[in-house]
Amino acid sequence: MKNFTWGHGVVIALLSFIIFILSMLFLFPNGQKNSEMVTDNYYEEELKYQDVIDAKKRGDQLEEKPVYSQNQAGIKVTFPKGYDNKNTVAKFVLNRTDDQNLDIKKSVQLDANQSFTIPAGVLKMGNYTLRLSWTKDKTDYRLDYDVIWK
Repeated sequence: MKNFTWGHGVVIALLSFIIFILSMLFLFPNGQKNSEMVTDNYYEEELKYQDVIDAKKRGDQLEEKPVYSQNQAGIKVTFPKGYDNKNTVAKFVLNRTDDQNLDIKKSVQLDANQSFTIPAGVLKMGNYTLRLSWTKDKTDYRLDYDVIWK
């Protein structure tokens, strides 16, 4: 029987490390599952991001903000009661956090109740980020909401 030396210890440590790394690569590939980029035009949007920052800041400073609610019909976004929507262009992007194929992007007109509804038929159960942006009198606003559709 041979004596156990420090050389044997180094070899065992290296082999253990290699086995550990290989097991992480092959047994747990789930880390690659949610690696989609939020947008395909990342670099173009990065250049315009200061405008987004300014629009978010203006949206956060509003005294009365648009709110969303969920019901059987879908997700309803309602602007404040006294909101004048004559010079308003509203858009929303509903980003699905785990599958960009389920993203929804649309320009909308507000109805007489200063609201619009995203129909339940286009929604799947899961987490979304609702990015609501609108332009009123040539001023941009944006608010982001985390939505869990059940």
